[in-house]
Amino acid sequence: MIDIKGKNIKVIAFDADDTLWDCQSWFDDVERRCCELLSPWASAREVSQGLVETERRNLSKTGYGTKAFTLSLVENAVRVTNQQLTGHVVEQLLEMGKELLEFPTTPLPEVEETLKQLAEMRRYRLVVFTKGELMDQENKLKRSGLEGYFSHMETVSNKTEREYRQLCENLDVAPEQTLMVGNSFRSDIAPALAAGAWAFHIPYYVVWAMEKSEEFPHERLYKATHFSEILDLLC
Repeated sequence: MIDIKGKNIKVIAFDADDTLWDCQSWFDDVERRCCELLSPWASAREVSQGLVETERRNLSKTGYGTKAFTLSLVENAVRVTNQQLTGHVVEQLLEMGKELLEFPTTPLPEVEETLKQLAEMRRYRLVVFTKGELMDQENKLKRSGLEGYFSHMETVSNKTEREYRQLCENLDVAPEQTLMVGNSFRSDIAPALAAGAWAFHIPYYVVWAMEKSEEFPHERLYKATHFSEILDLLC
């Protein structure tokens, strides 16, 4: 276990999707239903592979989030059907995308209880640091019922070392006084460590294709299996 006690941690920043609540499984379900819808034209493998390629191609222009995913969903469907897509099918795809703006963001096990204990300590400033589309991420936090535990929320288009340093600057705290908590090694852990922060990695059972990356050990990294282990690390 890393030794973080006595390191003067002032801020604990939490990723949102698949760290505080389940998200990716809802996207995976829409992808599965899309494959079924497009089965007269292409196999599920062709649809899924095409969707990942389309998302990757669009990423620099559309960024992350539900709306970007929905646009790629429709674009990929047009391609795999050789432009034979009917208005009715397009409508169904759009409805699937809209459903992703409203799914229940029920806190994952141990999340709310742990946040409550951290808040009661009054030692740390709890914030949300996530990427995606601003309104969508704000609405997810509101639906989760966890909003009251956080004093600050930032939604960015991407998470790199630069964004982590900017977060610390915005909060008037040094990176080494910051602990980042998240499920994605690529977005939540590696860039936070590069910026000089501490990191608490809590992997989720599903991972988006474009969030998969190589992992590595680090003196400021703790890999957990339970969310509540944050308390053991800090207390």
